[in-house]
Amino acid sequence: MIGGSARRVEDPVLLRGRGRFAADSTVSGQLHLRVVRAGVAHGLLRGIDTTAALAVPGVAAVWTAVDVADLPPIDFRLTALDEQRPYRQPVLARTRVRYVGEPVAVVLASSEYVAEDAAELVEVDIDPLPAVLDGSGDVVPWLTAEEASWGAQREIAMGLGSESAEIRLEYGDVAAAFAAAHRVVEVDVTIGRHSGVPLECRGVSARVDPSTGVLVVDGAAKVPFWNRDAIARMIGWNPRDVHLREGHVGGGFGPRGELYPEDVLVPLAAVRLGRPVRWIADRQEDLVSTNHSRDQRHVLRAAVDETGVVTALDGQFWTDQGAYVRTHSATVSSLTASMLPGPYRVASYRVSGRIRMTNKTPAGTYRSPGRYEGTFARERLMDQIANELGLDRLEVRRRNFIPVEEMPYQRPIQAMGTELIYDSGDYALLMDKLEERFELARLRADVQRRRAAGECVGIGYGWFVEKSGLGPYEGAEVEVDTTGAVTVTTGTSSVGQGVDTVLTQVVADVLDVDLDRVRAVRGQTDRFGYGRGAFATRQSVMAGSAVLKAAEAVRVKALTVAAEHFEISPDDLEVVQGGIQVVGNADARISLGEVAALLEPQHANRLGLTPGLLAEEWFHCDHMTYPYGVHVSVVRIDRETGGPTVERYLVGYDVGKALNPTLVEGQITGGVAQGLGGALLEEFRYDEAGQPQASTFMDYLMPTMHEMPPVDVLVTEDAPSPLNPLGIKGAGEGGVTAAAACIASAIDDALQSPGFVTRTPVRPDLIRAHLATTGTHH
Repeated sequence: MIGGSARRVEDPVLLRGRGRFAADSTVSGQLHLRVVRAGVAHGLLRGIDTTAALAVPGVAAVWTAVDVADLPPIDFRLTALDEQRPYRQPVLARTRVRYVGEPVAVVLASSEYVAEDAAELVEVDIDPLPAVLDGSGDVVPWLTAEEASWGAQREIAMGLGSESAEIRLEYGDVAAAFAAAHRVVEVDVTIGRHSGVPLECRGVSARVDPSTGVLVVDGAAKVPFWNRDAIARMIGWNPRDVHLREGHVGGGFGPRGELYPEDVLVPLAAVRLGRPVRWIADRQEDLVSTNHSRDQRHVLRAAVDETGVVTALDGQFWTDQGAYVRTHSATVSSLTASMLPGPYRVASYRVSGRIRMTNKTPAGTYRSPGRYEGTFARERLMDQIANELGLDRLEVRRRNFIPVEEMPYQRPIQAMGTELIYDSGDYALLMDKLEERFELARLRADVQRRRAAGECVGIGYGWFVEKSGLGPYEGAEVEVDTTGAVTVTTGTSSVGQGVDTVLTQVVADVLDVDLDRVRAVRGQTDRFGYGRGAFATRQSVMAGSAVLKAAEAVRVKALTVAAEHFEISPDDLEVVQGGIQVVGNADARISLGEVAALLEPQHANRLGLTPGLLAEEWFHCDHMTYPYGVHVSVVRIDRETGGPTVERYLVGYDVGKALNPTLVEGQITGGVAQGLGGALLEEFRYDEAGQPQASTFMDYLMPTMHEMPPVDVLVTEDAPSPLNPLGIKGAGEGGVTAAAACIASAIDDALQSPGFVTRTPVRPDLIRAHLATTGTHH
């Protein structure tokens, strides 16, 4: 089963329309919450008049910041920096608003319609202030002393500026390398603001179970255990009395599942009002309130020798954080800084990443956070090196690759709190395999032939190293009941990536049972003790390894009991098709269900074993795994419209070991779609007053099947990770990581204008203007 392309076990219920999503959680007598949001990007909050709203029949309550003054701001989950604590978001705006869409009040009413009508009657008095919209601009005053004290929960003597933190990393002798350089090559590039936009908008419902006093919260995703603890802490409850339940999730991609103001306000209202409460976002508020991402500007320079080898990389970048620092704190910028060198040796390195506050929707992580941005900047730089030295673009990469004999390869820096050690990899071999599998020489020749015939067409490349398998732990319990059915229970989560399938595959492989005999239970905080969640492409590595250990422990226990039953050594037994039999004698057999029956408490006690055919095991790891890959694209430009069309897309990706190759290919293809969107279509833009210009799908352009090219994927297993028993690396983000870099490279090649693309998304009007300027419009 491990390594086989089993069909997803999650799909039958979804295909039959029987999935249970956040909006499906409804109970009798529930209240509906509607958020009153700021309509200006920056301003002083002078007052909120709720009188008219409270007079509407069916309205149970209207809350402003005064009503939740005892709640602390939402805390950090990852990469917490103390200097960013004052910039955390309160659940309702206090004395000023900082972005269009910021919650300033909530209405709770008997129906969604009543709540929405009443929310329109809440009068919010705001004195507008100038909006800060440039994250790479000057540092300006941001928090007053009083506001900083609220956010930090400590005394601060003065106000704070709009730079909430700086990430600095350095090793080697950068100055000496630049002094000795044959050439210094520079780029100044920008990655536009966009984010994950799941099919399902955010939603949450909560109720206090009258029979147990437990607060039950439905609609959890991604990190239910952390969110449970945070909600309990904020509203003053014991975590054991708060149960978060994860149902089906219509896409995650990073933003979905983090802790937002609504996720705290809904359970708080259920507790205070003694009634079930439900909130489901509409698309417009989802686009202005859910975490945005990307939005970085990079200024990089490389010291290179006459052969194109990079001897030093020096850079600075700015991350536009938006109005508040949310649960990720400095995660995106930290990952950009630590992963920027990619697959290249880079003997000396220095980078400064500045996190700037602006009057935009707060930003967080989105699939391949920090690496999509850094890969775009670095690969633009590598293309520029090739151009300035008159070298082939791929040859420059090959000359700079970390060689296989230097693996594991350590940089003297950290990534997400762990030492940055590339665990394994053979980058040149993957390039060779991609060249052979997809006949790249013939593809390049065809592009040249078409260009000679007058077409505006080009080929582009993008190399990357990903990170995956973030620890420090994950646990699992595997139990076989007396019918032979198996349940695997973990604290992990699923946001649609096929977690249940790969976990059941691992169990089925170890116990040699059919997939349909295994059931996965996860994402329920009352079913397992601990869980770290679905992020950082960690599920297969961490949860998969924990499940493997638990299944193997069950196997050993079953063999022990069967050996006692047959009065034979366990070494003379084998696990076959859901049972245990004597080697060479299929008639001497006992099923796993019968073994489980023998482990009822009395018999188990006589055997000196704990009751039940079950085991709980934990997998711990202090280092991440580092999958890697290459993207290749062919892009054609319409000379009349300037519109780029991605005609073909190739991805080579080494995952160490693929638990399910079809799921890996699906993850990569889905990632390519999102990467293409960010490269060519998607952008959250604002006018000069800070008003969002993309708050519907009329303005925020998403790729459709029409824009998607054929995607061919080569999954290799040449560099198994030595850090886990399965040898696996994560596959969830590699499809998106190099997409913008690869497409930009192809557009430059099509236009025969190296360095033309300096920002994403690449707009047709800019291409058309370039064609007109260069005289190649017709």
